[in-house]
Amino acid sequence: MSRRTSRPRRPSAARARTASAAEITVASPCPCGLPAEYGACCGRLHAGAAAPTCEALMRSRYSAFVVRDAAYLLRTWHPDSRPEVLDLDDPGMRWERLEILGTTEGSAFHTTGTVTFRAHFTDNGRADSLHEKSRFVRYEGAWVYESAVLTD
Repeated sequence: MSRRTSRPRRPSAARARTASAAEITVASPCPCGLPAEYGACCGRLHAGAAAPTCEALMRSRYSAFVVRDAAYLLRTWHPDSRPEVLDLDDPGMRWERLEILGTTEGSAFHTTGTVTFRAHFTDNGRADSLHEKSRFVRYEGAWVYESAVLTD
């Protein structure tokens, strides 16, 4: 998920907010939607473990928007396209769930990959979604987010 800038009438995912980060604990269900606790799933990536696939990185980046972990988002963004700062504090925005719609490549045997997803959210109580195809590349041995094509 990128969304450095917002499109007209579409909230910026870079300013996403959901339940306060204090409400997500290591024992909470992971926001990415996999049947695991946050601490054993995306939380370990946020703490410094490497994402084994571009889908795992995509899921962890979504979860980082949920818990408002801007440092992780910036750390996993390719330096050629990474913004200098992210503002993740928009009190009207709440990330609801993530749907992975498809992936190409992106395993331990690849250097590039894509993940197509739909991230559902509410903006001041109005339901909406972000449909995106994100491109990931290996940079210094680790998966990083490079760019996106918004669909819809």
